[in-house]
Amino acid sequence: MTDPQSILEHARHGAAPANWRVFTKKRGKLSGLLHGSSRDPDPLLVITPEGTVEYRDDRTPPDVVGFADLDGVELKVRGQSFSDSSTVSIAVWLDLRYRGGGKAKWRPAAFGEDLQAIQGFLEAYGAHKALRGG
Repeated sequence: MTDPQSILEHARHGAAPANWRVFTKKRGKLSGLLHGSSRDPDPLLVITPEGTVEYRDDRTPPDVVGFADLDGVELKVRGQSFSDSSTVSIAVWLDLRYRGGGKAKWRPAAFGEDLQAIQGFLEAYGAHKALRGG
């Protein structure tokens, strides 16, 4: 996978190739105080044909997932409701299985409620796997 900082810079400046999915979110003043600095660039998630890069703030290194490192991905959903409510709360994430035997839960930190981000990951990973013969 290409350098994560380079991917973020291309996406931030509008120079992302057509086969990248770019998700941005405005950092509010309260969010800036709680999760970094209000002077930090806005959160950014980039899904490329080779993997994902997520920028949260300047104090946290980018979260990088390389599709070539994965052995499998499984969509997980959990719903919760209360007996006195007709509302259901749904949590969605991806369980990642790495080639070395490790496992991780993936849900983009700044875009966790954006199901299009999870869908984009699944589509890009599926295309990567199909093009690499496996």
